[in-house]
Amino acid sequence: MSTKVQFTIPFYTKVDEEIKKRFPESIDFRILSKSLDARGANKGLGPKYIYSIEYIKKGEEFSQYSESFKKITYDGQRPVIVGAGPAGLFCALRLIEYGIPSIIVERGDRAHKRMKKISAFWRYGQFDEENNVCYGEGGAGLFSDGKLITRIKSPHVHYVMKKLVDFGAPAEVQYLSNPHLGSNKIRGLINSITDYLRERGCEIHYHQRMEELLLDKNKVQGVRVKDLTSSKNIDYKSNHVVLAVGHSAREIYQYLKEKNVLMKQKDFAIGVRIEHLRRNIDKIQYGQYSDQLGASKYRVSLHDQASERGCYSFCMCPGGYVLSSGTAKDGIVVNGMSNSKRNSPWSNSALVVSVKAGEDFGGEDVLEGQKFIESIEQKAYQASLTHASGRELPAMTVKEFLSGEIDDNPLPSTSSPSGLFKYDLTKILPQFVIEHLRKGLVNFEKKMPGFSTTQALLIAPETRTSAPVTIVRNKEDLMSSSHEGLYPCGEGAGYAGGITSAAVDGIKIAESILKDIS
Repeated sequence: MSTKVQFTIPFYTKVDEEIKKRFPESIDFRILSKSLDARGANKGLGPKYIYSIEYIKKGEEFSQYSESFKKITYDGQRPVIVGAGPAGLFCALRLIEYGIPSIIVERGDRAHKRMKKISAFWRYGQFDEENNVCYGEGGAGLFSDGKLITRIKSPHVHYVMKKLVDFGAPAEVQYLSNPHLGSNKIRGLINSITDYLRERGCEIHYHQRMEELLLDKNKVQGVRVKDLTSSKNIDYKSNHVVLAVGHSAREIYQYLKEKNVLMKQKDFAIGVRIEHLRRNIDKIQYGQYSDQLGASKYRVSLHDQASERGCYSFCMCPGGYVLSSGTAKDGIVVNGMSNSKRNSPWSNSALVVSVKAGEDFGGEDVLEGQKFIESIEQKAYQASLTHASGRELPAMTVKEFLSGEIDDNPLPSTSSPSGLFKYDLTKILPQFVIEHLRKGLVNFEKKMPGFSTTQALLIAPETRTSAPVTIVRNKEDLMSSSHEGLYPCGEGAGYAGGITSAAVDGIKIAESILKDIS
């Protein structure tokens, strides 16, 4: 029988040497979790690592994680999955474990080809409606830092992490408190997953965009897609259609509304990207140890009791880049990412403010939230078109934002390959967002002295934190509450908020389908 223990050691101590000293009877160990406690970095105490480990003594063996999958005999139509992001791919993985190959349709291209299109957009403004930061193999998660952080509690999280390691992720993602793959590494991993699925009988069709559901009244019979290379329509018949299209496939929401698929308005958050020189954030977080600990993370938040509204950091990218991430020709959106080494000279994070459905945008139209977001993105684009070329991102310094006065000084250097132009962001963002961002920045400066400095940039707008709607589904079978055979899945359906939670939701949908067909 193995022994599990937890202990804390100085950051410079080698864990294997510490284990030999503390537990001399151990013959082997494995790390269950590892996290950095840097709270003492600026107090002379030094950062520490907190480890949970499992070790064995002579004659003992580690318990092994395993799941058994009994193959199901099924002669019916294959499930059809719309979207090859984390939700869609892990739905397909779970189905194939039980011997059920699926059909995946994806409007964009494979990851490595998709990257060429995205680079052309960032560098030269050459926008591709079907291959961009949100559309294509891997979904939006492919270019959002490869963060695997999740707060959900599910037995499937372990499965997701193990599968990622099986397909090429470093073993540490199974135990680090904030696992991170890096946008550069997750691309190859996604290719490995799709190759694996194809080898086991799954069909994966790229350049095929869903046009409509095949319906018999309110019962789904399959999907009709448009082959973007030939412009021909193709029908895939199935009684199980998984809608894993991501939170930016806005024409899908419009189509679902027209077909009376039950949806409801949903809260979300919008704001800006704040960008610092990485060395400044590292110094704030790690003090004298900043050169030894690498790129640092932070998380800040402020809850305004008067408005019952939050202002908080989101998707923090140490040693990362701020990227243009729009999915429409007439809109600008910003996002952030880091590569695996996190060695960019800059660090960035979203700073966003809660937006409340029915309060900040009204009306009975279920897509009012989408319209609210689009109006902000279009303002940013029009400003870029007027004051630059339409490619560059609007930005100002934190000092200018807080004072309300724009000076004649040039903007600090940036990580964004699209470039910046100086612009008053208060002309883009709603007033309540401006007010809460200002309150937040003042508060965050108190918590992290140096955070709101003249060298910090605000780049706007950050509008794609989550879907603006929820596609309503039953709690029991996870099927659409209005349309039999339709399975809303992942971030785009309003049931996930990142790579890991989207993958877990895909697994849950697969298990519901398996229960139905078995």
